Amino acid sequence: MEIVNKQRAYFETGATLPVATRISYLRKLYKTIQTYESEIAQALYEDLGKSHYEGYMCEIGLCLSELSYIIKHTEKWAKPQKVKTDLAQFHAKSFKVKNPLGVVLIMSPWNYPFMLTMEPLFGAISAGNCCVVKPSAYSPNTSLVIKKIIEEVFPEEYVAVISGGRKENEALLNTKFDYIFFTGSVSVGKTVMEKAAKYMTPFTLELGGKSPCIVDETANVKVAAKRIVFGKLLNCGQTCVAPDYILVHKQVKDTFVSALQLEITKTYGKKPLKNPNFGKIINQKHFERLLGLIDEKKVIFGGKSDADALKIEPTILNNVSLDDAVMQEEIFGPILPVITFDTFREAENIIKSFEHPLAAYLFSNDVKRQKYFMHHMIFGGGCINDCIVHLATSRMPFGGVGASGMGKYHGKYSFDTFSHEKGMLKRYNWMDLPMRYQPYQKYGMYLLKLFLK
Repeated sequence: MEIVNKQRAYFETGATLPVATRISYLRKLYKTIQTYESEIAQALYEDLGKSHYEGYMCEIGLCLSELSYIIKHTEKWAKPQKVKTDLAQFHAKSFKVKNPLGVVLIMSPWNYPFMLTMEPLFGAISAGNCCVVKPSAYSPNTSLVIKKIIEEVFPEEYVAVISGGRKENEALLNTKFDYIFFTGSVSVGKTVMEKAAKYMTPFTLELGGKSPCIVDETANVKVAAKRIVFGKLLNCGQTCVAPDYILVHKQVKDTFVSALQLEITKTYGKKPLKNPNFGKIINQKHFERLLGLIDEKKVIFGGKSDADALKIEPTILNNVSLDDAVMQEEIFGPILPVITFDTFREAENIIKSFEHPLAAYLFSNDVKRQKYFMHHMIFGGGCINDCIVHLATSRMPFGGVGASGMGKYHGKYSFDTFSHEKGMLKRYNWMDLPMRYQPYQKYGMYLLKLFLK
């Protein structure tokens, strides 16, 4: 692909290596995002029905916060880091050096089309790479604004945006890159792995899965319901770390379900389909897929839809079994299945019957159970007595495990993801320990063991 060759030639000039240059471009990007705030918000509304408030809270504002953090710390991260030198290497100096990888590809999804394009890009630029960005074809309005912003900030040989759909995706994945950062579905993630193997290209996969939410008998039910409604229905449920299903203890099940219904009504009103702050499903294909997951016999709240507006009411399904259609795939919509459990072990076994999730949540006031949840259950990341907000910080890693993804980013983790950490040792010439040279018998094992113990 011509643009990749162009970027590779530019990278070889060393133009992206000076840290001051990287920071300068990141600062320009920060100001340009601020300038285009209204256009970004409007594009998010057109693509996903997000209000300006939600668009800023969950995409624009988070991007500016992340970018500010990266600008502030890039110089420190890029400096060589000294490490202790072993006695056997006397006299020398050891250190680690961070180098950019080269020309990287970022492929982003449609559900948070601005944030999930920009945040990996911040890390790639901070680390000194050239970058090809491929936004999703399902969010065309946001993709256009992204293209406008990037073309205003960067020359094409530094950062370029490729528009289009499957044909363009295929062409990009058949091109040699030095790194691929992909956010999207598990099925496409597998394709990325297969294509990357041809060139031995390293990659990060940010995928998803069925993220569970446990509400035990010690939980503050009212608070749990409020926070779960926020996390589940943000972006109309189209969030990779949204609670996918609820495991609630039988002692508090009825109270919790009532609190859930009350909180949904309080948040979105009695007619959520008419609420301008409640988003829409991205397209007809996903709208119909979600309707197919709703078993009308198990609906205890919501269930209505508007095909013209591509909206589905917040819907609670009761007495759900693991064999139901809604439990066979990641929901990615405003449908919330409720499953009752008797013992915590039972809830744990249900979670373990699925692949490792991208996120998991526990609402409990039992400290021992909280510790068990953190240390014995495998998931990408999560919260105790809250949900989804763990990703809204630049100081913690975000990423999946197993089928929910591999690799991590945010803050320094983004810088590290797009860097190669090179171990270096600098020897001085005034002294040269002779024992490593033959004939070995001259010095004996005692002296060798003295230096290597």
